[in-house]
Amino acid sequence: MKKVLVLGAGQLARMMALASKPLNIDVRAYDVGSDKVVDPLVNSLVYGDLNDGIEFSDVITAEFEHISHDVLATCEASGKLFPSSQAIKTGGDRRLEKALLEAADVANAPHKIIHTKADFDEALASLSLPLILKSALAGYDGKGQWRLKDLNDSDAIWADIQSFFDGAQGAERQGVIAEQMIPFDREVSLVGVRNKQGDTFAYPLTENHHSNGVLSVSLAVNEKQELQAQASEAFDRIAGALNYVGVLAIEFFQVGDKLLVNEIAPRVHNSGHWTQQGSDTCQFENHIRAVADLPLGSTHLIRPSAMINILGPDHVDDAVFNVPSVAMHWYGKTKRPGRKMGHINVCGDTKPQLLERLNELANLLPENDFPEVAQYIRQLK
Repeated sequence: MKKVLVLGAGQLARMMALASKPLNIDVRAYDVGSDKVVDPLVNSLVYGDLNDGIEFSDVITAEFEHISHDVLATCEASGKLFPSSQAIKTGGDRRLEKALLEAADVANAPHKIIHTKADFDEALASLSLPLILKSALAGYDGKGQWRLKDLNDSDAIWADIQSFFDGAQGAERQGVIAEQMIPFDREVSLVGVRNKQGDTFAYPLTENHHSNGVLSVSLAVNEKQELQAQASEAFDRIAGALNYVGVLAIEFFQVGDKLLVNEIAPRVHNSGHWTQQGSDTCQFENHIRAVADLPLGSTHLIRPSAMINILGPDHVDDAVFNVPSVAMHWYGKTKRPGRKMGHINVCGDTKPQLLERLNELANLLPENDFPEVAQYIRQLK
């Protein structure tokens, strides 16, 4: 039996553990908050600390990017960490991410990196308004993003950024990425997987809708093959540049017939949850297969599929089970406003059938708990 330690003990570790059971792979999770190794399905079961987890494991991987560099260094020194610490750090630092995209020659928005007022002034001089400014590292207390549409507001925004820098926590220096805002047609993502031999497979390009800045619906229907080819090429360039092992997600802006990378996530991803019902091998199993050096599974779309996030409520009307091909996935979390509590997958034999089922499902989901979901689904064609 192979043994895997996941850095992070949230819902993604939970779903990796569930997908690993049929493979006879034992998964434990390192809770970065408590510094304890736990069972990702029953967090109250504790198996010691990080060193105990490293000793237990044959392979170490991660469910999120924002992991202490000290923890990453300790895990990498064991020779068991996949993907590499550099790949994980790149997903957690927009400066590294932008440098990677440039080195891999992958199209992305015009941007500048800001650490000082001089950098800020240069960004205003060289980029066109409107701008979106994002913290290079994770923001805190809901802060870390600004929009600049009028130069008259620049002094106030710089003052807020300076205050953000002054209050930043952690050993790593904070920064900001200034990007030209892109008038995109839609947001899409690609989830792919790469093994230790460098073989890559990509799931179908997925259309995403966000409500209040959080992913609410993902739709995979296997269309626009010219865009799929662009996305797959970007995946191969980025994954190759990182010598990546595991599942990697890339978020894109579609502008006409071109794709621009918005950001990458070196892990299994929310927009790939539909693969649990829509593909022979879901993203969670393929990630485990890749890091455990097992043959990769098919990423083929077996039927048009969609995912709806459950953000906040801890139950939905049982009537949703009357909708054909609905699958519920709860994360076992304590209820909290806006928290990712679970998701709903739904499939159809054809795209029109999927859209019919999505509309039926949307009618059963309260607007206050699922804002904009029904509106988005009704405009799909």
